[in-house]
Amino acid sequence: MVRTLNGTWLIRGRDGRLSAYAPLEDAVRCWAEQLPGGPWAPPRTVGGDQRVHPVLAVGQGADSYAHLVSWRPTGADEAGLVHSTHFRPHLAALDWERLGHPNTKGAQTGVPAVAVDAEGRAHVFVRNRGGGVSMRGQKERGGWGPWRDLKGREVTGELAAVTRASGVVELYATSPAGILRWTQAGPGHIPALDEEPLKAAVRPGTLRALTTSDEHVTLFYTDEDGRVCAWRAGAEPVELLECAGPGPVAAIRCRIDDADCTLLAQRSAGGRVAFAAYPTEQESAGAWWTESGPQLPADAVVSLAEDVQGRVVAASLAPSTGALLLTHRKPEPGLALEAWGPV
Repeated sequence: MVRTLNGTWLIRGRDGRLSAYAPLEDAVRCWAEQLPGGPWAPPRTVGGDQRVHPVLAVGQGADSYAHLVSWRPTGADEAGLVHSTHFRPHLAALDWERLGHPNTKGAQTGVPAVAVDAEGRAHVFVRNRGGGVSMRGQKERGGWGPWRDLKGREVTGELAAVTRASGVVELYATSPAGILRWTQAGPGHIPALDEEPLKAAVRPGTLRALTTSDEHVTLFYTDEDGRVCAWRAGAEPVELLECAGPGPVAAIRCRIDDADCTLLAQRSAGGRVAFAAYPTEQESAGAWWTESGPQLPADAVVSLAEDVQGRVVAASLAPSTGALLLTHRKPEPGLALEAWGPV
C-alpha cells in the first residue's frame, strides 16, 4: 500500500523540541525529542483511535503548532478527511476532527495539503472529483467554514501549500496546462486562481514551495527533462541543477557560514540523500549535489529543519519500515554532516 507524506513533516515545536510525523499502520505516529536537542522518545500514536489511511499532510503556523490532515475510511470505497492539531511534542494531539469530503461523499480524491495563516487558521486543500481543487478553512472564532470549490482543471500529483511572510496562504498545483497558483488577497480571503498558469512542463508530484523572503515564495519543481527549477511569481523559471532523484525536494532557508542560504535535499536515484545549497534567491550562483548517509528504501522521504541550537537537521523516513534516521550539521565551515543514526 502506498504511503504518502506531503509538506514538511520534521518540525520544531513551540517548546524547542523537534518532532517528526508519519502515517504508519492505519494511524499517524509522532517521534519527538525528550528535551530540546536531546534524545528521542519512541514513536506514539497521535490523533486518537480513529483509523486513517496511509496519507498525511503536515503544516505549521507561526505559533509553531502542527496541523495534521489525513483521510479516514467511512464505508465501502468511501473516505472523509480529518484534521488534528498538535500543540507541543510532549502533549497529546487533539482527536481527529471530521472535515468531510469535498464532493460530500466518495472515495479519496487526492493527497491533501495544509497551510496555516498568521491568525493560526488551518486551510486544507485537496483535489476534488472534477479535477479541480477544493478548500475548507478554519474560522477566526472556531469551527470550520464550508467546502469551497477553488476551480482549476486536470490537477495531477500532490499540491504544495505555503504561508507567505505576510501570513497569507498560497497554493500550487500541476496540470497539463502548467503550474496553477492560488493566492489570498488578504487575511481570511478565499484563495483565487491566477488567470493564466505558468506554462511549464512539470513532473507531477515534484512541487515544493518555500518562503524565501518577505516578498517572495520560491516554488521548486522538476521539469520533464529532469532538471530542478525554481520559480517566483512575476519572473521566469530558472533551471537550478539536474534532479538527484524522482521525488520532490525538501527545502529550508537557513544560515550557512553566516550567509542566508537555501538548502535542498532529495533522495537520490542511487538511494542516498543528496544535498545542495546556494545563496537564497540567487540561483545564478549555481548549486550541486553532495550525497550523504546510507542507501535508503525506495519509498524513503526527506525533511529538513533547524533545531533549538540553530543547527540544520535532516531526517529520512521509510514508511514501509518505519525507520527514521537523523543527521545534524557539524559546527564547522561548510555543510559537513554528522554520521546518520536511527532514532
